[in-house]
Amino acid sequence: MKNLLKKKIIIPLLACVVFLSTTAFKNDFFEIAKQIEIFTTLFKELNMNYVDETNPGDLMDTAIKSMLADLDPYTNFMNEQDVEAARINNTGDYTGIGARVKTLKDKLVVIEPYKDYPADKAGLKAGDEIVKVGKVLVESYKENAGDLLKGAPDTSVEVTYKRQGKVQTAIIKRAEVEIKAVPHFSLINDRTGYIVLSRFSRKASVETNYALRDLKAQGANRIILDLRGNPGGLVNEAINIVNLFVPKGQLVVTTKSKVKKYNRTYYTKKAPIDTEIPLVILLDGNSASASEIVSGALQDLDRAVIVGSRSFGKGLVQRPKPLTYGTQVKITISRYYTPSGRCIQSLDYWNRDEKGDAIRVKQENYNAFKTKNGRQVFDGGGVLPDITMGTNKNSPITKAIVNNDLVFNYATDYHYKHNLKDINSLKLSDSDFTDFKNYLKTNGFSFKTETEKALYKAFETSKKEALNDNIETDFNVLMLNLNQSKTSVIDENKDYLLKLLTEDIVKQYVYREGLYDYYKIHDSEIKKATEILSNTTTYLDYLK
Repeated sequence: MKNLLKKKIIIPLLACVVFLSTTAFKNDFFEIAKQIEIFTTLFKELNMNYVDETNPGDLMDTAIKSMLADLDPYTNFMNEQDVEAARINNTGDYTGIGARVKTLKDKLVVIEPYKDYPADKAGLKAGDEIVKVGKVLVESYKENAGDLLKGAPDTSVEVTYKRQGKVQTAIIKRAEVEIKAVPHFSLINDRTGYIVLSRFSRKASVETNYALRDLKAQGANRIILDLRGNPGGLVNEAINIVNLFVPKGQLVVTTKSKVKKYNRTYYTKKAPIDTEIPLVILLDGNSASASEIVSGALQDLDRAVIVGSRSFGKGLVQRPKPLTYGTQVKITISRYYTPSGRCIQSLDYWNRDEKGDAIRVKQENYNAFKTKNGRQVFDGGGVLPDITMGTNKNSPITKAIVNNDLVFNYATDYHYKHNLKDINSLKLSDSDFTDFKNYLKTNGFSFKTETEKALYKAFETSKKEALNDNIETDFNVLMLNLNQSKTSVIDENKDYLLKLLTEDIVKQYVYREGLYDYYKIHDSEIKKATEILSNTTTYLDYLK
């Protein structure tokens, strides 16, 4: 009787579930097919009948980008060049001249030559402007001019470049270039090791493992792991790095998605290197993604003290999906959660404001979670350090200054005007900051705030309505006050801008390798981390 009852209830129930699931799938499939058919016919009719000539590739590029722009900034279409760039980022290996180069309309600007690689050996320096590669003028090259510098190992390329207005040429022999995930590790003192992890490429955990073992062999019994400026990368590498400091079988991160197969829990799988060595992790606002998995997990497990400023707040996971003709689409497939259960995503791309911008999660809406030892931690806004230092406002104006290469260009000019014998003596002063502000003026830096745009729009409307005579004086006063406010914002970010200037100047004298040695002497976060690690009681108190 019971078996009969089960059959009468369970079998129809299962049939109903299967029917509903199948129906939902069919409905989704039909809707996708329907919309594709509509778009295909529209695209065909538009290209065949529009009054002017159209470029199908450009139209499709615009359509794809506009569609993805409504989702999040990490879901991207990747052409063949983008796919290759992603491969280089993940492996750290490519063939070229060995320099970070920025492509502009009429030139390629050398941002950073890598020490002892071909560009460096050929004498190229930061700030050099490559205007011609072989016989090809950069300004007339239709594709990505940076590709002109690539080629097979041991092949040569002639570049024509400008340095401080003077035209020069150099023959560069291409070579295999390896971009290290750990560009630097060394002892700060006889007991404290310092490891810089700059990216989560496929070599990240192997290189960090080697650095940790080497420092321990040199006598280090406490470690500073610097994740500042690390934008993230491969999730598995983040898990492997956590595994260096915690036992096998420890939960590190969980991913949750609407697609069931992407719901995963990641545990450490190997024997650790050292589960007891005191550890401090350095973070800043540019530490994102995998950096936040490492720092968030080790904070939740009370395995490390976090020092610095709040991390970026990227709690989303992407996966590349191959398309036709060598292209890919990188899709956000899930959110990730640290061992305590928190998601540190700071921007809500699914609920936007009236301007279409993603909404930042407000602090009053953060949810509290508990670490292994019962300490309170929060979601919604990146990883908050245990000791907050070096917080920068990174306002839209300072972002504009950086994005317009004004910090880099000033550092280049500084390098050629000052003959520093000892880079460790470099300390920018108030007069240097005043000089930098004057440099912004003389180089035509202008930045229109949203407030400024709104005022201009209102004033233009008043002209059309013939009301401007009555408000023009007030408008001019408002604009004067607004410009003074913009100057004040630059002054408020003085420390942040001076730090950026110092870093770029140091690199121009002694490469990136020399910058880390400079940090060990002058960096306030490293000094604080060293101080915490030097006192066992203080260190343990932060983890209680």
